[in-house]
Amino acid sequence: MLLVGRPVAAEPADAALKGLADCGSVTDPAGKAACYDAAYARLNQQVKSGEISIIRRKEAQEAQRGAFGLDLPSLSLFDRAAGSEGPLASVSDELVRAYQDGGGRWMFELKSGATWRQIDNGTISPKPRAGAAVEIRKAALGSFFLKVGEARGVRAKRSE
Repeated sequence: MLLVGRPVAAEPADAALKGLADCGSVTDPAGKAACYDAAYARLNQQVKSGEISIIRRKEAQEAQRGAFGLDLPSLSLFDRAAGSEGPLASVSDELVRAYQDGGGRWMFELKSGATWRQIDNGTISPKPRAGAAVEIRKAALGSFFLKVGEARGVRAKRSE
């Protein structure tokens, strides 16, 4: 579980978290208990008001995966919460639907709800089929490489 308020520094960045940390140095058992009770009450109030959010690692991983391919630098806080060293380099998904647009480029609708579109002029053979495994990885210069099943991969961009 991760508490998200502000970026993590050497000391807790939020006063509610600092209050909890400070209670550890209280030596008197009754004083320590009173300190923790007060710190917990402040933290609980901030959670209830929405000032602080508690995010489980699984939720952070799902958010990170769901945002893969979108240019959302503000979601970088999920990198640490998800337990990774940085942004995802690739994701796997399942193809729900593939079709060609008016220009002959492929559109890919995935089980996760993401939609990707081909941005190069490469051909895909055999034709992508629903249920096929999809691998998407980061490529050069901010682009992505999308591969459906055993077919040749194409450069793609996330649309939705």
